Amino acid sequence: MSSAQTITANWGIPNRMLVGPGRLQELPSLCEELGYKSPLLVTDKGLKDLPMITETLALLKNAGLGVDLFADVAGNPVESSVSAGVEVYRTGQHDSVIAFGGGSALDVGKAIAFMSGQTRPIWDFEDIGDYWKRADVNGIAPVIAVPTTAGTGSEVGRASVISNEQEHRKVIVFHPKMLPVAVILDPEVTVALPPPITAATGLDAFIHCFEAYCAPGFHPIAEGIALQGMRLIAEALPVAYEDGADLVARTHMLAAASMGAISFQKGLGGVHAIAHAVGAMYNTHHGLTNAILLPYVMKHNQSAIEHRMTPVAQAIGLQDTSFESVLAWVLEFRRQLGIPHTLRDIDVAADQAEAVGELAAGDPSAGGNPTPVNAEDLTQVFRNAVNGII
Repeated sequence: MSSAQTITANWGIPNRMLVGPGRLQELPSLCEELGYKSPLLVTDKGLKDLPMITETLALLKNAGLGVDLFADVAGNPVESSVSAGVEVYRTGQHDSVIAFGGGSALDVGKAIAFMSGQTRPIWDFEDIGDYWKRADVNGIAPVIAVPTTAGTGSEVGRASVISNEQEHRKVIVFHPKMLPVAVILDPEVTVALPPPITAATGLDAFIHCFEAYCAPGFHPIAEGIALQGMRLIAEALPVAYEDGADLVARTHMLAAASMGAISFQKGLGGVHAIAHAVGAMYNTHHGLTNAILLPYVMKHNQSAIEHRMTPVAQAIGLQDTSFESVLAWVLEFRRQLGIPHTLRDIDVAADQAEAVGELAAGDPSAGGNPTPVNAEDLTQVFRNAVNGII
């Protein structure tokens, strides 16, 4: 791959996507086209003082837009951030949200837009049954998403993951209208992403594709997207990790992250179920936690997924298409990208293993695991991941 090449495209699946270097400059005209006059730009604390944010604010203001900034977003988004953002949104009489940043900023931005016109608590819209029908659809503001990491794919999702601090669990809040109206995938805003975050978020995208592909049920469209996403990540992530300025690799990773989130409408699985529990209890980085957990969950699921590994192996460039070959590749891929081998390496101990297992078993992602899992199963996988037992 070479930075001398660039990729430019306009996509409409599942929402409008402006792809390519420099497309961020089109944000004011996009707002004008969509009729947004007073957007609230939502980002996280780590980005708010960086040039990409200050220059974007200036770009919007110079275009005559009444933009304000909300940046009270932490690594694992919590309800208090959403409530504070809603207050800023209402006070400023904004008409839209620009969610700008990594998965946390995108999730909080989408949640602020969703809650801006609601009267019920956010937990009333958890992704359970038809809870989403409780929402006042006229009270949901539109969102433009600008991801700065290639990981969660929240820019193409109809949900936000918000931590319930009182219950120490991550809650998926869902509504079809939470899907951003438009997305800007500009690789230039991801160039400064440090290698460890590039690796962790990139593997999060890979795991979205892998778990979606392995989830039970009939969804060949999602499976096809997932396989192509894995192929892109296998090729592009090492390049982006070693050379963050490679715009082609960065573009491929942004595309693959969106593809992962499109594909996981088929389902996720044990990796995400445990990672959500660990993140809620230990405040760990979501992508890194997923990356560590993957081989342990793969081994647990071996009997249910080994017969499906041939397309995966082909997608990631392996001659040997066995489960063992794919597992060995995952372990080497993690090592190449500097991912720790155990949860203990990121200061997660097994002292609350049963609580993690219970929480993971209640996570919606657990229902998509290729083999039915209960709290005892997930507790054991968690213990294995703490102690490095595959």
